[in-house]
Amino acid sequence: TAASRPVTTSGRFVRLGTASLAAEPGGAFVNLDKVNFQKYAQRPPMAKALCDYILYVEHKPKKAVELCAAATSQASFSDWWWKARLGKCYYQLGLLRDAERQFLSANRDQSMAVTHMELGKIYMRLDQPLKAIEVYEKAAAQFPAEVGLLLAGARVKDMLRDSDAAAELYKQVLVLEGTNVEATASLAALQFYSDQPEIALRYYRRLLQMGISNAELWNNLGLCCFYSGQYDMCLTCFERALLMAGDDCVAEIWFNISHLAIGIGDVGLAYQALKVAVSADGNHAEAVNNLAVLELKKGNVEAGRNGLTQAMTLSMHSFEPRFNSALLSFKLGEAQASYELVQRSLEIYPEHAESADLLKQLRAKFS
Repeated sequence: TAASRPVTTSGRFVRLGTASLAAEPGGAFVNLDKVNFQKYAQRPPMAKALCDYILYVEHKPKKAVELCAAATSQASFSDWWWKARLGKCYYQLGLLRDAERQFLSANRDQSMAVTHMELGKIYMRLDQPLKAIEVYEKAAAQFPAEVGLLLAGARVKDMLRDSDAAAELYKQVLVLEGTNVEATASLAALQFYSDQPEIALRYYRRLLQMGISNAELWNNLGLCCFYSGQYDMCLTCFERALLMAGDDCVAEIWFNISHLAIGIGDVGLAYQALKVAVSADGNHAEAVNNLAVLELKKGNVEAGRNGLTQAMTLSMHSFEPRFNSALLSFKLGEAQASYELVQRSLEIYPEHAESADLLKQLRAKFS
């Protein structure tokens, strides 16, 4: 029996070796302060699992840096995975240039699609979208079937207002993956804002067929039906949207219903819908502006003026309430106030034809 004791002793040592990863009652799953990273770096499979746990569960990139540095050194600085994780740690810590160097080094060891995507994110954080597009395009040429790279490039081009190039990339994504939700929804939005609501409607119906059903989708379906002339379906879609809507989007839906009501000539419904939208979200500047315009249509000048003033306070980037206030002041004979407001409107939107026309009339009046 004496000969069997060393076996029992070594078994105890094994348990002691993993004791630092044992959960304490009421404490963290892993006590990272007690973990010997140098020791776990010698066991790559466990070290990789521990690294992902530290990054994605504990959210402690500083601790992950210690493990990654030890493991990279153990791997003779030739393992792309550890360099990529080290780059992710630096990215979370805000050390963007250090992260860039790690991802570039990882790509030199082993070119992977995921590292190219992370590199693109860094350039976006550095406000270098063209560099990010260059990274995505080179990686897409190397990995032509990788949907994530195409989507990342399409998002950046969409942000740069290059809608045609973004649409081409989204279409390539759908060729590779016909059920990709992001590409389908993005193409639908691009078609809608390109004055093709009928085609956008087909994309949104495709999303419904894929089993997606939420307030935003039904709201978009209602708008597409309205602008494509299918008035019988509009209200049904908006009703479904309201049934599913949460507090964050109910105001937007009622605002869209007010547009539908104005389009079919039901000013009473539009007024009530805008009232509900403002009650649901008091900071909805567009609804406040439109409600003020309807008050002016009813002859309530003071209520309309107050509403336009509130809309200007709520939205510093909207030209509509400033132009409406300028037009109201012009009609009331307040030329100086109208002149100041229309100038602010043109500062926000220089190409607004009505504001430019009003400014021309005011200058003619002053001269």
